[in-house]
Amino acid sequence: MTRGRKYITPFLLAVALFSTVGFNGCSNRTYDTTYRDYHAWDSNEESSYQRWEAETHREHQDFPKRNPDEQKEYWTWRHSAH
Repeated sequence: MTRGRKYITPFLLAVALFSTVGFNGCSNRTYDTTYRDYHAWDSNEESSYQRWEAETHREHQDFPKRNPDEQKEYWTWRHSAH
């Protein structure tokens, strides 16, 4: 019986991990603290983000590396008909 338990735990962990990936897909999600919602960070969001950088005359920087105030500015811009 001990031998069976040795293999069942890693198996159950693997099932849990892969089922989570299966349900959520491989998309990268970002939480918008201002509007309290999630956004899939896909090619459409990246395109919008690059447009925001251009319109606001900012140099490119990965979104997670921006300070919280700039992230808030982006989400405000994004939710205002963009």
